[in-house]
Amino acid sequence: MSRRTKIIITLGPATEAEETIGQLIDLGTNVFRLNMSHAKHEWAREMARRVRRAAAERAKHVAVLFDLTGPSIRTGDLDKPYELKIGDMVEFRKSTAAPSIPLTTTVNYDGLMDDVAEGRTLVVDNGTMLMEIKVRYDDRIICEVKTAGKMGSRRHINLPGTRLNLPALTEKDRSDLALAVECDADYIAGSFVRDAAHVRELREAVEALEGGAQIVSKIEDQEAIRNIDAIIQSTDVIMVARGDLGTEVDFEELPILQRRLVKRCHELGKRVIVATQLLESMIQNPTPTRAEVTDVANAAYEEADALMLSGETSVGLHPLRCVEALVKISNRIERTGGLGFGQCVLLRDERQKAARAAVTLVDSLPDARLIVLTRRGVMANHTAMLRPRTNGFYAFTPKDRVCRQLALTRNIEAFKLPFASTIDETIQRAIETLRQADLVKTGTPLVIVSDILSDHFAANSILLHHA
Repeated sequence: MSRRTKIIITLGPATEAEETIGQLIDLGTNVFRLNMSHAKHEWAREMARRVRRAAAERAKHVAVLFDLTGPSIRTGDLDKPYELKIGDMVEFRKSTAAPSIPLTTTVNYDGLMDDVAEGRTLVVDNGTMLMEIKVRYDDRIICEVKTAGKMGSRRHINLPGTRLNLPALTEKDRSDLALAVECDADYIAGSFVRDAAHVRELREAVEALEGGAQIVSKIEDQEAIRNIDAIIQSTDVIMVARGDLGTEVDFEELPILQRRLVKRCHELGKRVIVATQLLESMIQNPTPTRAEVTDVANAAYEEADALMLSGETSVGLHPLRCVEALVKISNRIERTGGLGFGQCVLLRDERQKAARAAVTLVDSLPDARLIVLTRRGVMANHTAMLRPRTNGFYAFTPKDRVCRQLALTRNIEAFKLPFASTIDETIQRAIETLRQADLVKTGTPLVIVSDILSDHFAANSILLHHA
């Protein structure tokens, strides 16, 4: 039984060598993420080249995801970190304002003072420190430290429950976006997506550059949760980004939110990634904690399309062992079944209903395989969202990009196949490809579903065939 849950890893100093990238592909990595919050352009360009070369050497379809920084709020540079005690007063000011107290830093968002209110909570460094906004001026705010800690340079700031008037894309994002299109990125992730208009703005920017990347919307704050249905419907993929999201909500709410988001993505037919701190202890340690094993198992049990590693593989000491851990845990939990959210998909058109019929048929036949013929990947994604139980689920498409983009879709193995002039010949080519790969044997039941038009095969058609 092949692994169904896909794996996304973040490249960094620990994994940038081409040999290591090849090893990560061999171990089961499906998507490589380039975090533009930390990446220089030339480095990102070279990493994209290395991923493509390593994948081509192995005849694997592997995707590249550029993750934009987004409109994040960060503190300024400090000569040395502040050691903050409970009760200390800290100043956050515009870059043009002069310091007024000893513990002071700038912020990169001049509109902060207009958006916040006295008495609200300010969170620094992904929840490391909590502060209360005591005084607000036109050019600065003064906050009281509520939890002690160390505050260094360029630390991230969250403001739970506060509506921030940040742009969807910064100038840096637009520069990074142009690089992503130049590198033929398969996916581009928008950070701090707050509504459907942000998704549309990112998609229009990609299309204006004539890029073919699909859009990943990162859910990171309460406003995104309030607008979640519209965001899901306007995007290609949702990422449950538990780092920032976990600072925006009470921590006991996070598991409930994760499950709710995964289920809603199933219902509305969109792919979903679970990300952040899945194996955080493995940045230092060679084995995961038991809690981390359970966390990964839960995400696989929820039947998320993909699990994503960040620091574990970008700067961690054991990146290969991290991928091995995800593979082992996912394989094991998948043998027990899943939550069955695929039964909750809302079928809105004939294509989705045809996909449901195909999945019902293949699941009813012992040892049957499911084949999807697709030009753009749409039917393949619709079918995958219904979570077929078959151990063999294959998509055939004439386009390399579609093969790579299906690397993020749960359970699918994609093959590039030029479509013949007749559907019969296309089917025979597909079956021969599977035979050569030793994936089907003579007599294996094959359920073939397609939304392509031909003389003998209508759109949204299902065919039962035997290899």
